Amino acid sequence: MTLAVRVPEELSARVPAEQRGPGLDRDAVRLLVSRGERVAHHAFGELPRLLRAGDLLVVNTSPTLAAAVDGRIGHTRVVVHFSTRGDDGRWAVELRDPDGRGTTRARAGGPAGTEVRLPGGGRLVLEEAVSERLRWARVYGGEVLGLLREHGRPIRYSYTERDQPLSVYQTVFALPSPDGSGSAEMPSAARPFTARLVAELVSRGVQFAPVTLHTGVASAEVHEPPYPERFSVPETSARLINAVRAGDGRVVAVGTTAVRAVESAAGADGVVRARVGWTDLVVTPERGVRVVDGLLTGLHEPEASHLLMLEAVAGRAAIDRGYEAALRGLYLWHEFGDVHLLLPEENPHAQHCSRNCR
Repeated sequence: MTLAVRVPEELSARVPAEQRGPGLDRDAVRLLVSRGERVAHHAFGELPRLLRAGDLLVVNTSPTLAAAVDGRIGHTRVVVHFSTRGDDGRWAVELRDPDGRGTTRARAGGPAGTEVRLPGGGRLVLEEAVSERLRWARVYGGEVLGLLREHGRPIRYSYTERDQPLSVYQTVFALPSPDGSGSAEMPSAARPFTARLVAELVSRGVQFAPVTLHTGVASAEVHEPPYPERFSVPETSARLINAVRAGDGRVVAVGTTAVRAVESAAGADGVVRARVGWTDLVVTPERGVRVVDGLLTGLHEPEASHLLMLEAVAGRAAIDRGYEAALRGLYLWHEFGDVHLLLPEENPHAQHCSRNCR
């Protein structure tokens, strides 16, 4: 799916919401609400009034890693983006060129055997391709998570104004992983949530189901479909999701990563079962969604593969209408930008079975 729109550069959110003025917090962003083709404009702080008692928010607890590290190939400076750790200890990585402004630009990945010198005396050796941009690589002379803690910084792209501390890229739902794993880039749909807002949602009867999906890099230049990522849906969350679906509540995923995790744990019967492992699921309109009734997400580039997932949840007409309204309303794009809530028009389970069940 490609939208026939152009997002002006001035609509890129260059700094986090809390840095745009005195007294602001993370929730000082706008919320576009689509119910079918009907669109409404709200502040994110109004979310508790837009959901109802019995609704369930599925949230991703993956923490964000300081996944960008400087390196050298011979005398040439490069930046390594550590994307995903494999079960064999290798990492999927993307090599990028520094652009002189503190950010990076895309570069050719390099052939197998290419060696990158890393801070602290370690070296990284490229192996086979994972995708168009990414290569499997093995690090020698050091441990990657320790390297990231000591020498890493959060991945950022040229539309942002400056480097930010890692804390800016952690959501209120982020939890340390037992093995130190995390996401190369922030599960950003959850960024506007604050502890105060979560407490208000709970007080109004909205429930939360934690899942985990460690997301890899999402380069701004190449909109590839997602490749396999590690995920976990715990037994308690699976039971809660199934209970809400059996009642009259709505299952609303916070972010495309939460959709991918929970849909990967759903059988053809729509029942969610506890699962831990890797998912290669790509949610498309043809596949449809089996569990999710709604989605809270950021605003995506017109070519982004994530738009297929949005279409699967809400339909093409709703996405077209919503993005037209976002452009007219001068909403802000990217991880520090405004957010979009997609809700069903009618009874969610009746809608699923008429449109999406397979």
